[in-house]
Amino acid sequence: MGLIELILLSVGLAMDAFAVSIGNGLSMKKSSPKAALAIAFSFGLFQALMPTAGYFLGSAFESVISEFDHYIALIFLGFIGGKMIFDGIKELRESKKTKGSEKEEKPFRLSFGALMVQSVATSIDALIVGVSFAALPDVNIWTAVLLIGAITFVISLAGVFSGKKFGQLLGSKAEVFGGLILVGIGVKVFIEHMFLQ
Repeated sequence: MGLIELILLSVGLAMDAFAVSIGNGLSMKKSSPKAALAIAFSFGLFQALMPTAGYFLGSAFESVISEFDHYIALIFLGFIGGKMIFDGIKELRESKKTKGSEKEEKPFRLSFGALMVQSVATSIDALIVGVSFAALPDVNIWTAVLLIGAITFVISLAGVFSGKKFGQLLGSKAEVFGGLILVGIGVKVFIEHMFLQ
């Protein structure tokens, strides 16, 4: 997996965190740099830790999965990407139905516990991707996790600050976009292993 693919994969994985960051930004009365940095750092950290854990978990079973590595990459990335696309389209449809209806604005309160829950929830996909990294011989795990963490940090930071400006619709579209990237990479890995080796 080359650098361009790793960057695209990182962007795809970061879309969940981006969508949640937009939601957090929407809830803020005014953009708080301290809160935005805390959200972005937490999301970036967990997005880096989870694939590391997945990689070492997958490496423990490397001999079992080495014959099926391309199927694992296709199934995992396809499933995660498909779920992101489905969830994004569902949110887009729901936002069209509720457009124009007034919602009660609640003050923004994101506790440490709530931030941890969001961080774990947005990085579960990265854990599974880490398992697929262990099945692919050409992935440098440290480069991959640094890229995933750094890109998630930057994208999450942008998400918080753009939340008020662009609204919930952008979050849903971002999730669909991220899903398409993950599915595309899964298909590419499968085709390369099946037909180009």
